[in-house]
Amino acid sequence: MPPISEAMFLMKIKAVANMYGWTLHHQQPTMTAAGRWITAGSAGFPDLLLVHPRRGLIFAELKTDKGRATEAQLLWLDTLKNYAETYLWRPRDFDAIVRRLQND
Repeated sequence: MPPISEAMFLMKIKAVANMYGWTLHHQQPTMTAAGRWITAGSAGFPDLLLVHPRRGLIFAELKTDKGRATEAQLLWLDTLKNYAETYLWRPRDFDAIVRRLQND
């Protein structure tokens, strides 16, 4: 099976989250006039914020199976773990992600 892109992985997670009633926020990157992609906000903030009235609050950073999290991304996840569930999700984790999003 060919590697899955982070964008395709995000689409799969969004579909599962919607199916199980999660509200999801993902900050879309924008291209600057100089041709660089940037995401507004604080460096390293997790890719996804998911909230469900019964299932809780999740912050998740998404990476490909070979992608590396930055120090800023890891710091955000470490800081947020005191207040919510935090994850570094990869495509190989998809079955576990589905189980988490469907369970109360």
